Amino acid sequence: MRYVARSISVLALASLVALAFACGGSKLPDGNANAAKPLRTPASTSNRPKIIALGDSLTAGFGLAEKESYPYLLQETLKADGYDYEVVNAGVSGDTSLGGLERADWVLEQDNAKILVLELGANDMLRGIPVGKMKENLDKIIKKAKAKNLKVLLCGMLAPPTMGAAYQRDFTMAFPDLASENKIGFLPFLLENIALKKELNQGDGIHPNVAGARIMTDNIYKALKPMLEK
Repeated sequence: MRYVARSISVLALASLVALAFACGGSKLPDGNANAAKPLRTPASTSNRPKIIALGDSLTAGFGLAEKESYPYLLQETLKADGYDYEVVNAGVSGDTSLGGLERADWVLEQDNAKILVLELGANDMLRGIPVGKMKENLDKIIKKAKAKNLKVLLCGMLAPPTMGAAYQRDFTMAFPDLASENKIGFLPFLLENIALKKELNQGDGIHPNVAGARIMTDNIYKALKPMLEK
């Protein structure tokens, strides 16, 4: 029941995404849909406890330098607050929930992995993939992480009314439903306080710019902080 109020507020925000289409073009976070998948596990530099950031272009840092991406900024925020975690950027531009599931086993094999930040689904919506299939893929990723005793933070995304009322409702509600069913951490809307703000987005009107990435990092950190240990 603790996700019901959040779910209602998330659904109310969905209309913002429709405006984003008009303000910034016809795509949600996608980056290069043909971007090559990594051929190996993301590089790790230590045996510190790790936070795995598994996602699409928003995680990969599309259009940004490495030091401007949210995983890098999160690493810096954690360090400043005295948390000894290493953040591993496992984001791939254009990735769908299926792509994430296909990468999940080797991504989650990182030594001393403790937390998974899961940010996928926008590209499923862009491609019109059935919500049930997306939800199934995300659920499998979550269960793989939990089987390895990782805590999970699921990042929610919205669908616009242009997808149809039923798809919009089912897509938007899939994320809080998954969080509730799996009893995991939940961030209702990853791009809260960023969407529709021209000054916080790149030229496409969708991907956060440097300033927007900082706000996105703050959104994630606020939801992640209760899961951290010093």
